[in-house]
Amino acid sequence: MSVRIQIYFCMRQSQLFLKTRKDFPKDEVAINAQLLIRGGFVEKIMSGVYAFLPLGFRVRDRVMSIIRDEMDKLGAEMLMPALHPRSLWEVTGRWKKMESIMYQFKDHSGKEVGLGPTHEEVIALIAKPVIESYSDLPLAVYQIQTKFRDEARAKSGLLRGREFTMKDLYSFHADTASLDVYYNEVKKGYLSVFSRCGLRAFVTEASGGDFSKEYSHEFMVAADAGEDITYLCRLCGFAQNKEISKAKKGSSCPGCKDGVIEEVKTIEVGNIFKLGTRFSEPVKLLFRDEKGGMKPVIMASYGIGVERLMGTIVESSHDERGIVWPEAVAPFQVHLLGIDGEDKDVSGFCKKVYDRLLKDGVEVLYDDRKGVSPGEKFFDADLVGIPWRVVVSPKTYAHEKIEIKRRNEKEATLLKVDEFLKMIKK
Repeated sequence: MSVRIQIYFCMRQSQLFLKTRKDFPKDEVAINAQLLIRGGFVEKIMSGVYAFLPLGFRVRDRVMSIIRDEMDKLGAEMLMPALHPRSLWEVTGRWKKMESIMYQFKDHSGKEVGLGPTHEEVIALIAKPVIESYSDLPLAVYQIQTKFRDEARAKSGLLRGREFTMKDLYSFHADTASLDVYYNEVKKGYLSVFSRCGLRAFVTEASGGDFSKEYSHEFMVAADAGEDITYLCRLCGFAQNKEISKAKKGSSCPGCKDGVIEEVKTIEVGNIFKLGTRFSEPVKLLFRDEKGGMKPVIMASYGIGVERLMGTIVESSHDERGIVWPEAVAPFQVHLLGIDGEDKDVSGFCKKVYDRLLKDGVEVLYDDRKGVSPGEKFFDADLVGIPWRVVVSPKTYAHEKIEIKRRNEKEATLLKVDEFLKMIKK
């Protein structure tokens, strides 16, 4: 009974830790940050660091659930520490290379430690007692964990944070053929994640950077807020990061020959790297092959920024009134607005609608606030952006119906509660 009461109250807006804002945050230029703060999803603590309030926490949890669902098909979940010794990063030569973005300091004993911006060194060390022979390969593990980066350009809201959540997946292989097969499976899994989140992502060739001498792949979403430029053919999906591309804007697509290359601003929502033996050799992560010889394990890493993905959804799905959440990641399915004034009959009917929706498994946020005008409730509903708005008012009560409207549509419809339930279950 106590659990039921807790769920009941957390879905009432009057009891939810939520306050929307009409004014735009003065120090935020990114649309995702402006709308998420105004809608009561996040609160900025300092540049690049945000607290996730109940609504934001629910969206973030939805996004992570989708990621987990797809990653569980590719590997087992684990969790690694955020605090790393300098000695481990010295082995690969990255302690100095990463000092511009890695938080590095001394603990009380004088030992130098850092907060991990990534986990290649750590996972390679952890894998040593697990991988001994070719028969142990291939293997893959992933985590969803807090990362820290001393980001100099933390001005894009959730798109570029100093403290953020990363899903990082690592795979281990005996040869490149095994890696190639798995790498392509991860591509499919990533595209499924982004599609389920309501985004169309392009698999984009990019430089391997510090990780690899060969191409890496970025998953890019077209958006005005993008910090990257992608040369893209919309006909066949050919895409390359402008920095490494030999293609030219307006030229014929080198992939299909029929399309035309566009220059598109994009947001990177994921990346994957073939690491080779870049990290396995320094930590001596070796395996015994079929002939008894010892070889370094071939590795790859695959990342998705959870908050960056959430911010990209907002950048891609909003209008002049607020956020328009895709149903799969929305904090609730339905926003129920009670416009009843002092009419106890209308208020009672609204409560019955609320209970019926809950009974049928519909996740509903009930705006039961007293002394709040209908206009303010409609304003807040649009700003918060829950997919379905359901209104109970004296007009709807007179017909024993509810007024329903999708967040991305203009017209509202009067329906019986049963009719609405059939509609959303489809």
